[in-house]
Amino acid sequence: MEEKEEDFHPVQDAGQQDFVDAKPDRSLRFLHFGKKKTNDEQGQDPEISDRHTRIIAPTFLYNMNFKKLGKCIIINNKNFDDVTEMNVRNGTDIDAGNLLRCFNSLGFNVVVLNDQTRNQMKNILQDVSQENHSNNACFACILLSHGDEGKIYGTDGAMPIKTLTSLFRGDVCKTLVGKPKLFFIQACRGSEFDQGIQTDSGSTGEVETDANPRYKIPVEADFLYAYSTVPGYYSWRNPGKGSWFAQALCNAFKEYGKDFEIMQILTRVNYMVAMHFESWSEDPRFSEKKQIPCIVSMLTKELYFKQK
Repeated sequence: MEEKEEDFHPVQDAGQQDFVDAKPDRSLRFLHFGKKKTNDEQGQDPEISDRHTRIIAPTFLYNMNFKKLGKCIIINNKNFDDVTEMNVRNGTDIDAGNLLRCFNSLGFNVVVLNDQTRNQMKNILQDVSQENHSNNACFACILLSHGDEGKIYGTDGAMPIKTLTSLFRGDVCKTLVGKPKLFFIQACRGSEFDQGIQTDSGSTGEVETDANPRYKIPVEADFLYAYSTVPGYYSWRNPGKGSWFAQALCNAFKEYGKDFEIMQILTRVNYMVAMHFESWSEDPRFSEKKQIPCIVSMLTKELYFKQK
C-alpha cells in the first residue's frame, strides 16, 4: 500500500504539528495539531481500593526478585534512505529521550540505538537474545520508526516485526523462559484514519517455570506487545512533543509504574491517547482524527515492576 506523509505548513507553531509514521502522500495537504483535553484521573491502588479488597496470589505473579530488572533496548529510527520514500521522523528524538528516562526510573538498563538498518536491528537483538539473562527479571524493547501492518522500518526498508520478536522465543532465548518479554512499538500499521465517534457516556505462587523441569510452556508465552495503534491505522507524532503514544506511555509509567500491574498501566495509556489527543486540519476531511493503542498480551501472570 502506498501511504504518504503530507507537506505541512504551520498555522500556529511549527512545534505543534502532528505527523504519521508512514510513507508520505504528497497528493494531500493538511495540518494536524495535537490538543490535550483533561488530565487522566488518579488511579487506585492495585491491591486495595475504597470499595474492594483484592488479594493477589503469588502463583499468578511474575517473580521480580532478581539482581537486575533487565535490559531495555530502544531503537530510534529518524532518518531513512531515499529509496524508502520515507520522511524524516521529526520528534522521535524527544520520544527516545523521554523513554530513556522513563525506563531508567523503572530500573531497566537502557541502551538507545539510532538510525539502524534492517540487518543492524536484527543483529543487535540477536546478540541481546544470546546474552545470559539469568540475573534479570524481564526484557523490554522499544521500536520507534515508520511502519505498516506487521512491519517495522529500518533506515533501508521494511522488515517483519516477527523477525525481531521471534529471537526471544522460549526455544531460542532460554534464560528468559518464563519471564516477561515486553515490546513497545511506535509505528503506523496501515493508512486508515480513525474518525472518532460522539458518545453520551461519562468519563468514567509457584516456582517459576524455568526452574521447574516438570512443566512445559508454549514458546510464544510471556510476550506482551504494546502497539501505538490498532491494525490498519495511522499513528500520530508531534515534532515538538513526540508521538501521542510515547507521551502517554511515559506519563502513565511515571504516575503508576511502581504500583500498578502492567495491564492496568497500559489501559490508562489507551485512555490517555483516546481521550487527550485529537488531530485538527483546515480541510474538514482530515479534522478531528483519533488514535487508540493496541495491547496484545501472551503474559501468563501479573507483572509489577516493584519488587515484592
